[in-house]
Amino acid sequence: MTKKIVVTGVGTTSPLGGNVADTWSALLAGESGVHTLDNDWAETYGIPVNFAAKTRVPPQDVLERTEAKRLDPSSQLALISAREAWADAGSPDVAPERLGVDYATGIGGLWTLLDAWDTLREKGSRRVLPLTVPMLMPNASSAAISMNFEARAFARTTAAACASSTESIANAYEHLQLGLADVIIAGGTESAVHPITMASFSSMQALSRRNDSPETASRPYNIDRDGFVMGEGAASLVLETEEHALARGARIYAEVAGGGVTADSYHITANDPEGRGASRAIALALDQAGATADEVAHINAHATSTPVGDVAEYAALKAFFGDRVHSIPVSATKGATGHLLGGTGALEAIFTILALRDRIAPPTINLTEQDPAIPLDVVTSPRPLGDGPLLAISNSFGFGGHNAVLAFRSV
Repeated sequence: MTKKIVVTGVGTTSPLGGNVADTWSALLAGESGVHTLDNDWAETYGIPVNFAAKTRVPPQDVLERTEAKRLDPSSQLALISAREAWADAGSPDVAPERLGVDYATGIGGLWTLLDAWDTLREKGSRRVLPLTVPMLMPNASSAAISMNFEARAFARTTAAACASSTESIANAYEHLQLGLADVIIAGGTESAVHPITMASFSSMQALSRRNDSPETASRPYNIDRDGFVMGEGAASLVLETEEHALARGARIYAEVAGGGVTADSYHITANDPEGRGASRAIALALDQAGATADEVAHINAHATSTPVGDVAEYAALKAFFGDRVHSIPVSATKGATGHLLGGTGALEAIFTILALRDRIAPPTINLTEQDPAIPLDVVTSPRPLGDGPLLAISNSFGFGGHNAVLAFRSV
């Protein structure tokens, strides 16, 4: 028997705000979280991009100093967002053996790894922190959340590039269906605004180079888009069965109706231009939801603002929805947040959930001239979604050909 899985808590620390309320308010207001970086990387290393979307509230302003020192920045952000989500869910009273963690990252403890390498080269092995490996390992965020909340059912880690945290939520859905836990903290994190990643993405010509106007650099679907903007942050959701949520009197945001995960098996960085894997992920999510294409009332698109990627996603949407896709309201929220890599799917899942709760699609900023090759109905100012039951999907696609899609229902 299929169980109904619901979201009872949400939390984030993002380029738009230090919590969900501030982030959602800034998104609806059309704000940008992208700014010029306060460092000398461009000059020192010759990196042609000097802006990114850093978290609006630095983690050191939230965590105790001793706690922060034991965590890579990616784990710091994860723990902050998970604590907000847990409190938002009413701090459920659940047996530790029935509480699980499904968390994600695209890269993991990058800062810890590269700082340790600098220390080793400059000062020798005796100065390398003994906690370096526990801090840099990709499962560090899952472990930190598990220990903080005494989650003993499991603490699993997904690493699927930019699809990571969407996949972690799909995994949580399945783990609850299987009865492996009663409550799961799911989500993802990333803190990779670092000279090595900025240089690499720049060499790949994947980043926008609008140094003179960073706030408008991330411009999904615009005719002159020239690449994505690096972002950082974390987002967490508390998921549980509806039966468990109702029994404890929890407030329910939305239903996680289904998830679809596929692989392109096409190219290490490029999307399948025909969108076959992505289209199939949408089909799987809706099939699991017991829904049809006609029921989808809103799409939060992956839409990174790259010339090729945005077109490939449109191809996938067109392949699945046909001409109806041209009348579905589409929000491309990376225009405001930049691209949080492994954290982006969870943040956009929250945006999709709040769109259903408030019955309003958030705006896509910086769209001044839409690419005629992508004739979607793009939301450019907050738009009402109407009355009655609503179904929305959130898309994430990552390097390696990873595709993940979530379907949510209003309650």
